[in-house]
Amino acid sequence: MVLKSSNKQWIGLTLLTLMLVKAWVIPLVCLDYEIRKDYIAKALCVNRNRPELKCNGKCYLAKKLANAQRQQERQAEHEYMASLIYQVMDNGPQYSFISPSPTIEDYTTPTFSFKSAFLGRLVPDSIFHPPLV
Repeated sequence: MVLKSSNKQWIGLTLLTLMLVKAWVIPLVCLDYEIRKDYIAKALCVNRNRPELKCNGKCYLAKKLANAQRQQERQAEHEYMASLIYQVMDNGPQYSFISPSPTIEDYTTPTFSFKSAFLGRLVPDSIFHPPLV
């Protein structure tokens, strides 16, 4: 199935939005508290019957932040465990390091061509020669 360019863009935008929501969970909880502060203080606050504490819903915010933090930690732990399991279960290409069996050609004596620059000076051919009879 071939996707059109516009479908690819929508899929990309959707995935980007999901990643941003995941990254911005804690700031979104704080924003939600700031927007609904009056409602939270009157209806959801644990200390709403004791106004002398001046909680104003901060207990609710603290619970939500702790819950979001725990959820992120659990998610990170699950992702770490999944990556460990994936690494163990990886069925990628198997590499073998078996060298080929040696043949007779591999054992031939190498030849070296080395000529010393001093060889001509050490043994002068014109002086040392057998006696002429």
